[in-house]
Amino acid sequence: MKKIPVRQLKASRETSKDAEFKIRKVEDLELIEKEQKIVQDIHKHDFYFILIINEGSGTHELDFVEYPVTHSTLFVMRPGQAHKLNLKKKCTGYLIEFSPGFYFPCDKISHNRFRKAMNKNYCNPDKKRFVKLLGIFDNIYTEFSEKQEGFIDVIKSGLDIFIIEYNRESSKTGVIDNNSNPYHQERFEDFTELLNNNITSLKLVSNYTELMNITSYQLNEITKSAVGKTASEMITDQIILEAKRYLLATTNQIKDIADLLGYDDVSYFIRFFKKHTGYSPDNYRKSNHL
Repeated sequence: MKKIPVRQLKASRETSKDAEFKIRKVEDLELIEKEQKIVQDIHKHDFYFILIINEGSGTHELDFVEYPVTHSTLFVMRPGQAHKLNLKKKCTGYLIEFSPGFYFPCDKISHNRFRKAMNKNYCNPDKKRFVKLLGIFDNIYTEFSEKQEGFIDVIKSGLDIFIIEYNRESSKTGVIDNNSNPYHQERFEDFTELLNNNITSLKLVSNYTELMNITSYQLNEITKSAVGKTASEMITDQIILEAKRYLLATTNQIKDIADLLGYDDVSYFIRFFKKHTGYSPDNYRKSNHL
């Protein structure tokens, strides 16, 4: 059974096996690829991924939403998300990759900032903010290249600043309403994290309310205030998203995908998928030419 390819960071001298970090210039990737464009087929990562484009064009499909790559665009991905990248020649910017072991804030305020940022995949900042964000990565790149004493600490501090700046800008178009109840925002992020980690085994609202120690009414209030959907609708969306990942990124048979998603009855899974997408799983795969 074929699963979605998962790319991993390789060990290096500078960081431990479980705490990896890399930063590369996008223009240097062209020298490696030796092609007129950089194309990556759909895959996942077991690490965090940040792409900042200063100049260039192309497309970036992230969890089956296609975004334009233009001047002054920025993408953030968390582990487990499926993406496909197509960059045309002469793009400039930075690509950053790091493992949870390298950077994962533990104090409550910083952790919540980090989760909030990682839930916002795309941002097209205004010119002033973009220059500020690009400057952060310029400094991180210099630190990583020169490797002077304490450079790892400087890089982590740079990521702290980036997270704050990214949240400031992306709040204009992000998923979370920046004016919403802070408690609701924190609990919403708890819920989305639980969904990402448990959707194949837990599909009932009651499963999550029990884990979160709240009522279904409270959870629905939280999700409606954040994204205008009920908890049940969000659960359905996550199931469909996982199904699409397997359908488009693997050649697994439908019955095997149903099994991976926790469905013993493949017929039920097919009906469920068609009800919410308008396609049978097989037709959805064929319509996307994969």
